[in-house]
Amino acid sequence: MSQYGKAEYWEERYTRDPEPFDWYQRFAGVKDLVSVCFTPESKLLNVGAGNSRLSEEMFDEGYQNITNIDISHVVTKAMQEKYKDKGPNFKYLHMDARAMDFEEGAFDGAIDKGTLDAILCGESSSSNAQKVIQEVHRVLGPKGVFFIISYGLPEHRLQYLEKPEYDWNVVVKQVHKPTISTSIAITNEDKDAPNVHYIYICTKGQPKGAKQ
Repeated sequence: MSQYGKAEYWEERYTRDPEPFDWYQRFAGVKDLVSVCFTPESKLLNVGAGNSRLSEEMFDEGYQNITNIDISHVVTKAMQEKYKDKGPNFKYLHMDARAMDFEEGAFDGAIDKGTLDAILCGESSSSNAQKVIQEVHRVLGPKGVFFIISYGLPEHRLQYLEKPEYDWNVVVKQVHKPTISTSIAITNEDKDAPNVHYIYICTKGQPKGAKQ
């Protein structure tokens, strides 16, 4: 699945198949955890939004300040057109998550649903994943939360998230996979993982080891 780490793959995929697709979970599957981490007033960043319905479903639940970014020009343009009537605080921008064009501390929270997993499939995977995490950490405010929905087991993901330079506490939760169709493993390392997805909640300004 190394193609998942390449921007060219996503351009071709979204051109060929423009219909909405959600990796892993719809909003309903993580709603309770999201509501603990964010409020409707939170300024949120969706990293690698693609054509997922996650942000749309969050918008309908009252989370209406969401900036969505993706490396694909094709999907960004399509989503801008699709959601042009959602208002100025719900937007889609073409952007590389490894070098985001946002000021430090610009967001209260960031959400990643499968983006780190996809990056970890590609070339220079560890370096690119670390760049994304560093950028997310930079654009989050002092009490910001990085909310990651992943297929990756804790022993494969915490090594990237629990580094000394990150002043956040990481809590791991589990949610059941909803259906076969949305629970595709995109990394070979996790093909034998249990029937759950992992939620990594990284909270800045929280003592390390604190329980969410």
